Amino acid sequence: MSSLLRWFAPQPAPREVPTVMPSPFAEVPHPLAARAADELRAELAADPRPLDDADGGKMFGVLVVRDGAGRIGYLRGFSGMLRGAWEVDGFVPPLFERAERAAFWPAGEAELAELTAACARAAVALDDAIASERALAARLQRERAACEVRLAAQQRARHAARVAGADPAPLDAASRADGRERRALIAAHRALIADQAEIVATTRAAHAASEASRAARSRALYAEIGAGYRVVDARGHRHALHALFDGPPPGGAGDCAAPKLLAAAYALGVTPVAVAELWWGRPERGRVPGRYYPACRGKCGPLVPAQLTGLAVEPAPEFGAAPPGPDQPRVVFADRWLIVVDKPVGLLSVPGRSGRLRDAVATRLRARDPGIDGPVVVHRLDLDASGLLVCARDLDTYKRVQAAFARRAIDKRYCAVLDGELADDHGTIALPLGADFDDRPRQQIDHVHGKPALTGYRVLARAPGRTRVEFTPHTGRTHQLRVHAASGLGAPIVGDRLYGRVAAPAERLHLHAVALALAHPHTGAALELTSPPPF
Repeated sequence: MSSLLRWFAPQPAPREVPTVMPSPFAEVPHPLAARAADELRAELAADPRPLDDADGGKMFGVLVVRDGAGRIGYLRGFSGMLRGAWEVDGFVPPLFERAERAAFWPAGEAELAELTAACARAAVALDDAIASERALAARLQRERAACEVRLAAQQRARHAARVAGADPAPLDAASRADGRERRALIAAHRALIADQAEIVATTRAAHAASEASRAARSRALYAEIGAGYRVVDARGHRHALHALFDGPPPGGAGDCAAPKLLAAAYALGVTPVAVAELWWGRPERGRVPGRYYPACRGKCGPLVPAQLTGLAVEPAPEFGAAPPGPDQPRVVFADRWLIVVDKPVGLLSVPGRSGRLRDAVATRLRARDPGIDGPVVVHRLDLDASGLLVCARDLDTYKRVQAAFARRAIDKRYCAVLDGELADDHGTIALPLGADFDDRPRQQIDHVHGKPALTGYRVLARAPGRTRVEFTPHTGRTHQLRVHAASGLGAPIVGDRLYGRVAAPAERLHLHAVALALAHPHTGAALELTSPPPF
């Protein structure tokens, strides 16, 4: 395993080595980690074997380490599997022992496959039973309608016979016979419907039982898999993977690059110094090949800090850690119903659950004016974005403005500076968006489960490597402009720590809500407000 270590040549000067390990969740990697990552990026670019279709794109990582003699080197790792293998020459191994997993997983995987197939068969049986139930209902409805038409014709004939003076006795007997026929048909239909309903209920119960059986076996197998992960910290203490998460660990927890790199460092007896992760392969979920990204918070958020226990590590960046001054946000319009503010960067629109995340536009406005009733913020701007934000003083106004947003009767325009050069002067981006559940709060392009999202854009100015654009969102999805810029235009917004690259820790997101036009929800007067971009 010692062959995994690569030593810097020449060795870095002492001043180039951090005395405290930078946080793996920092947006910009330490220069020494970037140096190691550059070497890895060059090797990946020169490798004649591309990532296969199963890999698509994936995260690679490097961990700078120090041995007992003070030598500085680094380890290399990748997330998940590479070309269908858990272990690849030159890269650190997974956190689990393959022999241990091989003792139960192949049989368990086959069992899950059979349970999945059984679920599919049960689903088909349920669909067939429901279709048969619907077909039966349609057939019986036709039979009942035909019967009623025939009986109605017979009733009219009897009525005509009675009017003509025919003997009423046989007519009355025929009427009673028609009644018996109707009742018998209804009874027969009810019996058929009940029988088919019982079949549907039985097949539905069988389907639910098969789903429950598969889910229970899957939970048991993945709990066994989780128990095989060796999560060790810098003191040599072992942590149970499941104990680090609220609820079951997400799929792939422990298989990211950073956890594998840290585990390998401890196994080799070297000390972690700095880490960097970069995306390579096909662009996915807004990630751009070759760019650095911090460790994910969904799977690594609880795991990596546990592994770093015992080391001196800089704290992870905290959203809202440096809130704007108490005079913010600046009010640009206010009356008895509405407040429109110019939200600064670093201030949430609505409060989070705890700590500094409770500081938000809504919280500050209520503190300034205790008379504000009900919901305040009608729509939202990202923590990292700035600009015009509409707030309501009361619930009725809130509902009216929200309804106007739903009707798309409110015009919003944003200014952004993109990290890249666009070929077209204007256009439209239509890409559906959904949550990246493994790495919240990131969103991703999702053509299967995503919600429709539409953005218009117009180029305002061009500079080498930069494009200033005006965005007009026609829908209001989370991070819509940021993802559409990065994935739709191939040019993320400058300073975007989630979907682009941050040149310096203090660089802000260059996205600002510059214009807002709406009809006043109570007076109908046209409101047109502007805020110049601060960049």
